[in-house]
Amino acid sequence: MVIVNQEFLEEQAALIPFNNRGTFYGDGVFETLRCYNGVALLFEDHYFRLMSSMRILRMDIPDFFTPEFLEESILELLTKEGLEKNHSRVRITIWRKSGGFYTPQNIGVNYSISCSPLEHEFINEGKKEVDLFKDHLVYASMLSNLKSTNKAINILAGIFAKENSYDDLLLLNQNKMIVEAISGNVFLRKGDVIKTPPVSDGCLTGIMRAQIIKQLKKMLNYQFVEETVTPFELQRADEIFVTNMVKGVQSITKYRKKDYSLDTANELTELLNDTFFH
Repeated sequence: MVIVNQEFLEEQAALIPFNNRGTFYGDGVFETLRCYNGVALLFEDHYFRLMSSMRILRMDIPDFFTPEFLEESILELLTKEGLEKNHSRVRITIWRKSGGFYTPQNIGVNYSISCSPLEHEFINEGKKEVDLFKDHLVYASMLSNLKSTNKAINILAGIFAKENSYDDLLLLNQNKMIVEAISGNVFLRKGDVIKTPPVSDGCLTGIMRAQIIKQLKKMLNYQFVEETVTPFELQRADEIFVTNMVKGVQSITKYRKKDYSLDTANELTELLNDTFFH
């Protein structure tokens, strides 16, 4: 089952008009949430990011799009799918109503909510080899911070990674600085200093990124800094990890000839599980 504009539909029957602006122009945004026991983790953060993204894209936010409405809709969907007591992934997708060419005729929106099961709590899977993706660059701007449905660079990077047997790739901005990975925000540790690129460099304003930053600032054994990361720093780092809401913290274990530790990522994974599931 999926929800499309307040209506529960069989997934196979949930047909979207062929000329929807999400398909035609990538005119949409989305949120990927992780749920447990029918509750969306960090829901308030997701909600405000979604509202902010819609405002930046000049979308008309429906009056009924309240936090309570979306939380109740998610729980109803999870219950219909038998996932209300389990780990699950939920995606909210918003796209502008059909009409117009580049300039829309209507700034109103359609939306869908879908879900799928997850097998377990956060696990740092390890054994992840990466390289740099140089074919296309992320232009650092407010638009690159959004979780929009226009993800051509991530898609092309994913194809390149698959063709070259990499597990992920690191994306660069127009200044050839590290922005993020295909799958999430990136953090580097050298000694007791942990750093991540600032959003001004073009990275996604990740919900898990913010959660990890908040956690690192509480930990006395680390010094956290938010500043530009150069490709040269990758081989000097002791540890590199990627964060996203579905998988938590994932270690990068190899970049070119350099192997990395998993220690901090494992420590953070344990803290996340204690915070959300225990």
